[in-house]
Amino acid sequence: IHAAFIAWARARLPDPRSARHIVRSEPAARVLVVCVELSTLHLQDTPALEPLLAMLQFGDGAAAALVCAEPTGFALGAPFATTLPDSAELIRWDITDQGFAMHLSGEVPGRIAAGLADPVFAAAATGGQDPQGIDGWAVHAGGRSILDAVETALSLRHDALATSRGVLADVGNMSSATLMFVLARLLDGPKIDNGVALAFGPGLAAEGFAFRSAE
Repeated sequence: IHAAFIAWARARLPDPRSARHIVRSEPAARVLVVCVELSTLHLQDTPALEPLLAMLQFGDGAAAALVCAEPTGFALGAPFATTLPDSAELIRWDITDQGFAMHLSGEVPGRIAAGLADPVFAAAATGGQDPQGIDGWAVHAGGRSILDAVETALSLRHDALATSRGVLADVGNMSSATLMFVLARLLDGPKIDNGVALAFGPGLAAEGFAFRSAE
């Protein structure tokens, strides 16, 4: 599946969704989802602190996943998405004569925490599932403050996001490729009966999908 330039954590969430639809309609299909993030291309030569701090949150990375109808790996469930009201300016790209300039507000973790504290937004951001019943969390490792916000707002166990934290510690935030690294590590772990993959991006939006270990 090919996607144009998007360059945000949730940018690749539509790809597994599209791949799932393809294999559900064409059971013999095998769909390769490839994600390549070259965030360092957008580093600007600027004395302004905000864009420098924003770009320092990201590194380069790549990942791929094969989606098919065979009962192996993770079974992909229903996708979901929602948007926080009045948050469009928190995360954005500005197109300038020097290239793409990133704006990443320091309010993002707090707004995510506040949003997830709202039962309506939390239900939309988890596909309507009870967070306490989810035994596999693949949350985009966008930074410690993001993971802390999700963990605290949803009252998760202290180790619920351990896989996401491990990816962040080992390879950092590679934008949309990061979530696939988290899923790969979960795939090597214990069986998951009720998993949720979740990422955040411009909007401010939350997008994800349900998953479980295939039979």
